[in-house]
Amino acid sequence: MASKVMDLIYWKDTERSGMVLTGLVVGLLSLFQLSIITVVSTVSLAIMCFTISVRIYYQLLYILSWGDGEHPFKSYLDLDISFSGEQADLYMQKLIVMTLSAVDTLKRLFFVGNLFESLKFLFLMYLVTYLGDLCNGLTLLIISVIAVFSLPLFYIRRQEQVDGIIAKIQAHIDNVKDILQRLVQGGGPPPDPTPGGAKPKTQ
Repeated sequence: MASKVMDLIYWKDTERSGMVLTGLVVGLLSLFQLSIITVVSTVSLAIMCFTISVRIYYQLLYILSWGDGEHPFKSYLDLDISFSGEQADLYMQKLIVMTLSAVDTLKRLFFVGNLFESLKFLFLMYLVTYLGDLCNGLTLLIISVIAVFSLPLFYIRRQEQVDGIIAKIQAHIDNVKDILQRLVQGGGPPPDPTPGGAKPKTQ
């Protein structure tokens, strides 16, 4: 299942990826005008009308001896999405660990376990308030879906340029983090880069 999702994201099958992306975007855009119940029921009706029509068409071809009678959706019906007991326990344990880790992180942020991390979280939430004024969660979800189907492909085609830009941005971020860290610790001078703290002799 994971490999099939990655194939969709990286456009290994252009037609299928295009259909999935179009369907997701159209479905999310329709939520701006219709309720989620109406969208889900309408999409379900459209899918059922399509699959039943195709099934009847293939059955007629078989009756007229123009087809082999194979089920048109056999590959989807044979797709194994079940979990064994051990796999279900493993995924449940991972979910519990991730949930507890997230709760523990939020606890340390809200109750200022680390002042620097809490300040970063405060600044992030402040930016999110402005983001909420500009757009709603549904808009962000649509942008995220489009980004998932476009950014990985763009990265593969422009990997060197993107890595260079990311390296520059990361250097600036590290510089800002270093400045903020020193301010939180009392505003002392940056550590001496020479071994042992020895100062180079001036000529």
